[in-house]
Amino acid sequence: MDISVVIPLLNEEESLQELHDWIARVMQSNQFLYELIFIDDGSTDASWNIIQQLSEKNKSVKGIKFQKNYGKSQALNAGFKEARGTVVITMDADLQDSPDEIPELYELIAKDGYDLISGWKKKRFDSKLRKNLPSKLFNAAARRTSGLKLHDFNCGLKAYKKEVVKNVDVYGEMHRYIPVLAKNEGFHKIDEKVVQHQARKYGVTKFGMDRFIHGFLDLISIWFLSRFGKRPMHLFGLLGSFMFFIGFCFAVYLGVDKLFLNPAGRLITQRPQFYIALVAMILGTQLFLAGFLGELILRSKRDTARYKVSTTVNL
Repeated sequence: MDISVVIPLLNEEESLQELHDWIARVMQSNQFLYELIFIDDGSTDASWNIIQQLSEKNKSVKGIKFQKNYGKSQALNAGFKEARGTVVITMDADLQDSPDEIPELYELIAKDGYDLISGWKKKRFDSKLRKNLPSKLFNAAARRTSGLKLHDFNCGLKAYKKEVVKNVDVYGEMHRYIPVLAKNEGFHKIDEKVVQHQARKYGVTKFGMDRFIHGFLDLISIWFLSRFGKRPMHLFGLLGSFMFFIGFCFAVYLGVDKLFLNPAGRLITQRPQFYIALVAMILGTQLFLAGFLGELILRSKRDTARYKVSTTVNL
C-alpha cells in the first residue's frame, strides 16, 4: 500500500463525490496503490450514504462512522489506526485542499525521507478578519513555543511517514499540533510545502472563532507537557521552593523585628507581612508536594512499562 488518504468530515454531502473522483483520478494517473478512508464525524446529512455508495463502486474506499460529533482530532486518530499505507496523507473534505498535491507530498516522504510535511496555504481565500488574522497570531505563538518554523500549523493537508501516525496520540483538539506532537515523539525531519488553497465551493465552514481560543489553551498544554511532562519537579519544585523561601524570609524578618528591634510594637498577627509569609509558605509547600507526587507517578509508570516490555521479550 503506497498511500492512505485520511479525510475527516462533517456534513459535506455536496463535495464527497467530486472529491473522490478527483483523488481517484490522481491516484490512477500516478499508478499508486492506495486506500481512501472517510471518517464521518457524526454528520446529520447524507454524507454516510454517499460514502457507502462510493465504497460499493470503489474497493479502495473505506468508511468509519461516529454516532455523534466527537471532533476532528478523534476522527483523525481513528483514521490513523486504520491506515496501512507507507505514506499517510490527510486533507479536508470541503475541496479547499487540492488532491493534485498528493504526488509531490508522497515523493517528499517516500523518496526524500521526511517524517512529516505540513501544507502551507500561502495564499488564502478565507475571510481576513475571521480566519486569516487569528490564524497568523495562532501560528506565530505556535512557532515561538514549539521551535518549529512552520507557517501554517493548522493546514489540513499534511503527509506523514506511517511510523509517525502510529506513534502520535491525537486527542482533545490536538490535531492543530500534530507536528509538535511528532517532534516530541522524536521525529525531527519536519518541513513544509506551499500548497494551493481553494475557495470553499459547497456549504459553510464548521469552525468558529472559539477554535482559536481552544487552540491557544491546547498550545499551553503541549508546551507544558513537552517542557515538564517528564520532569514535573523541575517546575513545581522550583516554584514551590521559591515561594517557601519568600515566606520564610518574611517570617524571619517578623521574628527578628518582634524579638529584638521592636518588642513593644504590634502583635505579629496584626501585621500584613505575617499573612504574606503564611500564604507563601503554604503555597510553596503545596507546589513542592505537587512536583514530588508527579515524580512518583511518573516513576511508577516507568517501572510498569519496563515490566511489560521484559514480559513481552521473554514470551
